[in-house]
Amino acid sequence: MSNTPENLRYAESHEWVREDGDGIVTIGITDHAQEQLGDVVYVELPAVGTIVAARQECAVVESVKAASDIYAPVAGEVVAVNPELVDSPEILNSDPYDAGWMMRLQVGTDADFSSLMDTQGYVDSVDD
Repeated sequence: MSNTPENLRYAESHEWVREDGDGIVTIGITDHAQEQLGDVVYVELPAVGTIVAARQECAVVESVKAASDIYAPVAGEVVAVNPELVDSPEILNSDPYDAGWMMRLQVGTDADFSSLMDTQGYVDSVDD
C-alpha cells in the first residue's frame, strides 16, 4: 500500500488513530478509504463535547460515489474537529493523514487500543 504511516494505529473500518499525548488522540480516514470513496464533496463532523463509544458512528463523508459512515476507533469525548474540512472536504483526498485529520478525542486512561491494527496488519487486511 502506497501511503500507510508507521506511527498510526488502524481500525478495520479504515480509520486511523494517532496518540498525541495527554490522553488526546487524532482520528481520520486512511488513504485506502479515500481512494475507495473517490472525490470527497461533503464532510459532517460531530459537535465538540460529543461523547462517542468505540465503533460508534461519529461522522459522515460523502463523495461523488457514495456516503460513508465514519466510526470512532476508540471511545472518548470530541475535543476538536477540523474546521477546514467543512469548506474544503477534498483535503481528505489530497492529505488524509495530516491536513485531513477529522477529530480529536480525549480518551480515558482505560482506552482500549487492542482492537486496532499496526501498519503491517492494516496493509495485510486491505491487500487480501
